[in-house]
Amino acid sequence: MKAAVIGLGVEGKKAVNSLLEHGWEVYATDLNINVDLEGLDLPLLSMNMIDEKQTISIVGEDITVDLGFTNPYAIEQCDAIAISPSMYGGAFATRLLEDGELLSDVVTKHKDIFTIGITGTNGKTTTVHMLKEILENAGKKVLVGGNGGGGFSGYYDLILEANDEEYDILLVEVCDMTLDFCRYCFDFDMIGLTNIGNDHMDVHKTIANYKDSLVRFFKDKTIFTAYNQDFNANFKEAASQTIHYFEYQDELKLFGKFNLLNAGLATAISRELKVPKDVIKSTLADFNAVEGRLDVYKINDVLVYVGKTDNSDALASILSERDFYALFIGTPRHNEVHRLDILDVAVKYNPEVIVLFPGLDDTLDIAIYRLNALGYMGNIITVNTLDEIIELVAEYSHEDAILIGGNGQDVIINIQERIKLISENL
Repeated sequence: MKAAVIGLGVEGKKAVNSLLEHGWEVYATDLNINVDLEGLDLPLLSMNMIDEKQTISIVGEDITVDLGFTNPYAIEQCDAIAISPSMYGGAFATRLLEDGELLSDVVTKHKDIFTIGITGTNGKTTTVHMLKEILENAGKKVLVGGNGGGGFSGYYDLILEANDEEYDILLVEVCDMTLDFCRYCFDFDMIGLTNIGNDHMDVHKTIANYKDSLVRFFKDKTIFTAYNQDFNANFKEAASQTIHYFEYQDELKLFGKFNLLNAGLATAISRELKVPKDVIKSTLADFNAVEGRLDVYKINDVLVYVGKTDNSDALASILSERDFYALFIGTPRHNEVHRLDILDVAVKYNPEVIVLFPGLDDTLDIAIYRLNALGYMGNIITVNTLDEIIELVAEYSHEDAILIGGNGQDVIINIQERIKLISENL
């Protein structure tokens, strides 16, 4: 079997690797000649420079990669096509759907498995992991994946893996930018919504547009929404059944009311699936924070909170629950200036110190300008290395609390690992 992968973003690269691992031949293409190929499994390839300024072809035994152009004949020879989720809804994707060539139309076993989707702005990954552990402790074989930003294998990997093994439940983390794509590719039996927040507004443009996407996604499905969620009336009208959930009331190691709601969502779905209450309670009592998500460590006198908080609502949900002496904030990509509104939230809570570090990109100058424009009167410090961050943590280790977050999941995971090691050895 041979597949074409159109677009080599996060999901496209995951699709290439997964297809190769499952024994497929792959033709991959991206019109951007400068696309980042890091993470692609491309061993021992020869490169043929078609035009040194415009196009490149990389040819291996089971894979061909064309950059800067697309070979229509190569696509026609394929049995299935994997498009980037961002292409869904465009003219090219629509033609593929008409011809039934999308991978999810060719490999279909996943649609026969009971499928749960978890979507929303914040808390998806934590909720998915909570639910996975509960269901596995209840004796279910669970396949988990979806949104690449959650650290999972991609959507196409789920489809391919479900075709090769037997599973009781398919658990999908659904990014809010891929709702229409996922509704087409998966047959959801239940969908849980964590929350609606201010993120990816470069795509949604407005919260109203985001709401409309969710309404389409929820149509004729059993959905779970928080008891006080905005637009609940709209969602109830679209869904076949609406079940509200509340903050979890039993023991939970994780910090924050937002995590109580995550646990409440995982509990509500589990109860609907008839999981015994004692299994739910014992699982959540033992549940630890997911790597890269908010966790708390003690270093000398200070509590160090570390976790990705890459949008204003995520940061506000933490800052509203306690005071922090210093905030360490990872900066966004150059083309994601909308994410700088986390600095607006930081200034609102007025910590003594704001430390900026490169998260996804080195946009420190832009962040400093933003803080000055907001009139922040505290101390602004910039750092570039993990060692510099650790030095400042040591300097502030006799304060009450500090938070390290913002953008850059990989960077924050490295910080988290270092902070944890120091905490455990004190």
